[in-house]
This record gives sequence, C-alpha cells and structure tokens, in this order.
Amino acid sequence: MNSSLPNLQILPVDSLILHEDHDVQRSLPLVEKLRSQGIIRNPPIVMPLNDGTDRYMVLDGANRVTSLQEMEFPHAVAQVVTAKDKNVNLQTWNHVIWGMSAKTLMTSLHKIGGIEPVKVNTNKSLDAPKYLPMQARFSDGRFFIFNEEPSDLATHIQTLHKIVNTYKTYASLDRTSQTRIDSFKKVYPDLTALFIFPSFKIKTVLKLAGQGILLPTGITRFTVSPRALHLNYPLHELSSAKPVEYKQDYLDHWIAQRVKKKGVRLYSEATFLFDE
Repeated sequence: MNSSLPNLQILPVDSLILHEDHDVQRSLPLVEKLRSQGIIRNPPIVMPLNDGTDRYMVLDGANRVTSLQEMEFPHAVAQVVTAKDKNVNLQTWNHVIWGMSAKTLMTSLHKIGGIEPVKVNTNKSLDAPKYLPMQARFSDGRFFIFNEEPSDLATHIQTLHKIVNTYKTYASLDRTSQTRIDSFKKVYPDLTALFIFPSFKIKTVLKLAGQGILLPTGITRFTVSPRALHLNYPLHELSSAKPVEYKQDYLDHWIAQRVKKKGVRLYSEATFLFDE
C-alpha cells in the first residue's frame, strides 16, 4: 500500500466507540440511504485508545458508525490516525440556537444544580475571569458565564450535558466556530443565544471515551490532513462473513487498482466541495 495515502483499515464495528452523543435524527435516515446507495461514501476517522483494549475512538463519522451498528455489520472501513500525528487537531464547536424563548431558556438553566449563571458587564472587561468554562451570549446583548461548583471532570461533563439538554430538543441548532453573536442576527430573525464551550485536549477526550463518558453532541471538531473522501466503498464487502484479514487484503487491492487507474487525487490546497 502506498504509504503516502491515508491509512484505511477494516475494523470490527464493535471496536469503534463514540466520544460524544450522536444525533439519532440523522443516523436513522442514514441507514436507509446506505441501503439504497450500497456504498460508504466517506470513511469514518478513528483513533486507537492505546489502552490495551483494541478499541478505536470515532473522531468523525459517529452517525455512519451508528448506522452500521444498527444494520448489524461486522466490519467497517475507517481512516486510522494517531494522537501523536501533528496533522490531527481538536477544536471546539459552539452552538448558535434560535426559535426558543430566551425567558424559557434562562428558566431551564437556573434549574440546573451545581452551576450559577453570572451576568457579565460587557463594558467592563475585568468582570470576566481569564478562564471561562462556559459562556452564553443572548441576542438582546446579555452575556453570562456559568460558575460551577468544584467537581471532577466526569461531573463537569454531566453539567455540560444538562446545559445542552435545555435547548437541543426545544430549539433549532447549528454548530459554529464563531464566538460573537452579532454576525448571526441577520441570519436568524428569531435568534436566541450563542453557547460557547470550553476546549479539550485530545488525550482527555480519549480518556473519557475509554471510560464511556460521552461529551454532548456537536461540540468537538477534529481536523485531519490528509482526509480520505469519496471513497465510495461497496457495502457488500463489509457485510460478508469473511475474516477481517481477507477484507483488508481486498481493500488494499481495491485501492491499488483505483490508484493505478488514476482514480485518486490529492488536493493540497484548501478545497470547497459543492456536491456534499
């Protein structure tokens, strides 16, 4: 196999674990899409836990992995990366929400135990501490930080879940890297708030996933370079009862044939895809 290509492997589906909640509303329709198309278009990206359990954490593709589990597939094709790879980075997604009453949202937030929403005077920067574990900016200009009672990391993650649960099923939600709310006011006439999440280190997320502690949905953003896209691998090769060694050999041969026929291209520049 060409060492310059992404590391694509056939892995047992039950060895793939999630690091954040998956979106059931997206995974269920994906099952039907996979069945009708008969291919897996973009392979999930996974990272070994390196804890002796032969498990892999899913960095990107939670809904694809969940769909394969729902379809009872024994194996999946995935792009494998390592935590030491300098081209693997972890960033944070924030949540912009709309279509929910700010009053209703604040009432729900005040009911969460262990946190205290503290209003910050945005005209006095000293009012805000240097470390902000969680923030919420409202469309009317109010800005809150969430002071938490001292706790361990697992309890902190539970608190994040409780915050996200106050709006994830009651409002519309988009992920964004933006931290200022003003730019969204023209996009969402019924804009409610922008929730800004703390950042995590890759080793922390790996540890949490290994312990079965999931982050809230849609707050981690892994970037990987190079990334294998539009693989379009046939699902029937994954669903068969053949051993994983046979399937890996077949995958390697299949990719070699694609390369030989000049069916693989590397875009070294930033690229926008308009057919996703």
